[in-house]
Amino acid sequence: MKIALVSSYAPFIKGGARNIVEWLDAMLREAGHQVEIVNLPELDSVDTLFQQMVAFRWVDLSAADRVVCFRPQAHLVQHPNKILWFIHHIRAFYDLWDIPQYRGCPDDEKHRRFRAALHATDTAALREAQHVFTNSKVMAQRLRHYNGIESEVLYPPVIRPERFYCRTRNDEIVCICRIEDHKRQHLLIQALALTTTPVRLRLCGASAAPAYPETLRADIRRLHLGSRITLESGWISEERKVELLAECLAAAYLPEDEDSYGYPSLEASHARKAILTTTDAGGVLELVTDGDNGLVSAPQPAALAAAMDRLYSDRALAASMGERAQARLDEINISWTHVLNRLLA
Repeated sequence: MKIALVSSYAPFIKGGARNIVEWLDAMLREAGHQVEIVNLPELDSVDTLFQQMVAFRWVDLSAADRVVCFRPQAHLVQHPNKILWFIHHIRAFYDLWDIPQYRGCPDDEKHRRFRAALHATDTAALREAQHVFTNSKVMAQRLRHYNGIESEVLYPPVIRPERFYCRTRNDEIVCICRIEDHKRQHLLIQALALTTTPVRLRLCGASAAPAYPETLRADIRRLHLGSRITLESGWISEERKVELLAECLAAAYLPEDEDSYGYPSLEASHARKAILTTTDAGGVLELVTDGDNGLVSAPQPAALAAAMDRLYSDRALAASMGERAQARLDEINISWTHVLNRLLA
């Protein structure tokens, strides 16, 4: 089968949305299909977004037997056999609209009209799809709430999960993801200052802008935590990630209302490491259950500090939760076999 994988991207910014496309490409080719990745650059600017969306409608993929669309606004591409594996909306105009620091524009008549037009256009394009998959129950609920569209949850796996393993459990909790305000690495720093054990913290990942990493460095200096925190600001290679997860005590992932469980949680599970997250982490809670395969804390420094101390002090608990983390993946059927069966049905 000739399959086109269509997604959008912000130039020079890497993230999990690129992985899902590239990894699916590899698995489809391995299964004997012809595959083309079509990446469409997009900037979520009020002044140019609709012009970009019109351009998406003119993309001709008639040579493909099937088109699979991912990141917005790729779903505007036209094809008689269009399938969506929908990752998220342009969140500033959907679920983040009521949070001013994430909205990025005034809540005035002009932008409310823009938002309404975007919702209507999205809904029309989404309804063209032969089938709609989402990457989490959270996204399925958002599609139902904002667009009136039902979908099937299809959890994305990681490529070659067997490369992750557990060598030991040292004194370090690692957080490997983009270093951005909504990923809330600052909560981990604030929590570490309140711990009573010598647990350590490692923060790794790239950032779209230097402001937030600089804020984190200032917090580390202010709280005199330089000897207990390692901050690696920059893109982490897959090989480096495997090594860090093999050695760490546990993994932390504290996004605010995440679209899905997030690759950091999934990778930690394959490495048999307990996951520390928060009660407001969104899709992460579809994977992590408190006391079973990780700890779910209130998103407050004192509560997170208690959880970090518990992981450090009770190594047997950390180990047993890590083993359960890997078992949990089978329970919710996270596999490429399942993904290919559903996308190609």
